[in-house]
Amino acid sequence: MPHFKLAGPAAAVAAAAIMALAAGPANATQPLPFPFLPFLPQPAAMQPMAYAPVEPGMPAVQAAPQDDDGSPAAELPARLKRQIVSYATREAPGTIIIDTPNTYLYYVLGNGRALRYGIGVGRDGFTWSGTQSITKKAEWPDWTPPPEMIARQPYLPRHMAGGPGNPLGARAMYLGGTIYRIHGTNAPSTIGTHVSSGCIRLTNDDVADLYSRVSVGAKVIVLPDSRRADNGSGRRS
Repeated sequence: MPHFKLAGPAAAVAAAAIMALAAGPANATQPLPFPFLPFLPQPAAMQPMAYAPVEPGMPAVQAAPQDDDGSPAAELPARLKRQIVSYATREAPGTIIIDTPNTYLYYVLGNGRALRYGIGVGRDGFTWSGTQSITKKAEWPDWTPPPEMIARQPYLPRHMAGGPGNPLGARAMYLGGTIYRIHGTNAPSTIGTHVSSGCIRLTNDDVADLYSRVSVGAKVIVLPDSRRADNGSGRRS
């Protein structure tokens, strides 16, 4: 038994407590035997945890999904959501009308009604207007940038297979003999904006819905963008 040289009442109390701890079983699950000695370290099992324990099998927290432009995916504003609206027109049911300045696509239902979709349209200098028809439809289409686009953006791939990462999205409807298409997008945050090189884009859900309604040969009317110069020829200005 070690001998202690007591230096006062406090030292004596401390020595007695230490000997009592040593005499107890090593694996005892009793409360701390000397809570009145705060200067002594607590056993590790009784120290409070600074963070919540991670239980086995608990899934990790995942980040919010993002668009391909890096911004968090967000719900479309109410005005850009697919909806049936009143729409006066003399065009036959099945006609598509692109309201360029207001970023809407109308699919004419007849009887003064249309199905309206929010869209993304051409940016400054890439607007056009005119009448075309759907000449081809494709699901998860491949993308081959036209020479004009390659000249402006030489870093673009010369060809990209269809799929979720393809900028044409889930569906495409080709407009006459032009280089323009109505297609999906993997960047839904661009709906409602003037951002494209002349093509008309919808969310993938919306373009799949439109695709299911439209037939090859359907008439497409692209209205001029009154906010900017338009050459009215169906070609980029």
